[in-house]
Amino acid sequence: MVYLSMQFPLLILHARLENKMKYFILIFLLILTFILPGCSGDRAAELYDTAKFEELQNNREHALKLYKEIIVKYPDSAYAVKAGERISQLRQK
Repeated sequence: MVYLSMQFPLLILHARLENKMKYFILIFLLILTFILPGCSGDRAAELYDTAKFEELQNNREHALKLYKEIIVKYPDSAYAVKAGERISQLRQK
């Protein structure tokens, strides 16, 4: 009987830890659900937006580098055409 009474608090603690672990796993899966779709977006679009931002920050060289990267890595995307146009415009300045 003494053994059982000592074991009972451990069983309660174990049950609480199991519940906390279930909540942790659930929260972790929910976070992954929202994060992973953001990682699978259009990389050419992300690079183009970054390059435009670099232009706004007067960092012309980095913007040119990003536009060139779009053309090399994503030549079939619509952003490659836009990047080529921006390169031409930046070189005229």
